[in-house]
Amino acid sequence: MKTLLVAIDFSSVTDDVLDVAARMARALDARILLVHVTPPDPSFVGYDAGPQTVRDAVAEEFREEHRKLHELQKRLEQQSVNAATQFIQGPTVEKILEEAGRAGADLIVVGSHGHGALHQLLVGSVSEGVLRKAPCPVLVVPSPKGQ
Repeated sequence: MKTLLVAIDFSSVTDDVLDVAARMARALDARILLVHVTPPDPSFVGYDAGPQTVRDAVAEEFREEHRKLHELQKRLEQQSVNAATQFIQGPTVEKILEEAGRAGADLIVVGSHGHGALHQLLVGSVSEGVLRKAPCPVLVVPSPKGQ
């Protein structure tokens, strides 16, 4: 196993996902590819803000997500883990799977948010979508207790 694709969403499960992936990467002498997928459209489209205001807000959000992703990469490198980042915009499950294929990932590591059955039925989940269509094994890290 040489490449672990680790999908990061900056939620409460992110630290646990990163810790599990780092332990695996060190044990297997593997490299980690941190992938963050941001939605294709800003969630606030339709508000009354003008187009430049919307573009500025989206740009600032992207800069912040980039910064966070690179901080996670540095954290891994401080733990002697070879890590790279990929920031992608688009449909989350499809982009994770595309990147896994492109990178030749041997394992995909994702977090689970622990939403209930009704949420799963109505909304679905990224971890479930990745599990169903992944080109390689998938490790799902559960959300922290009570979150």
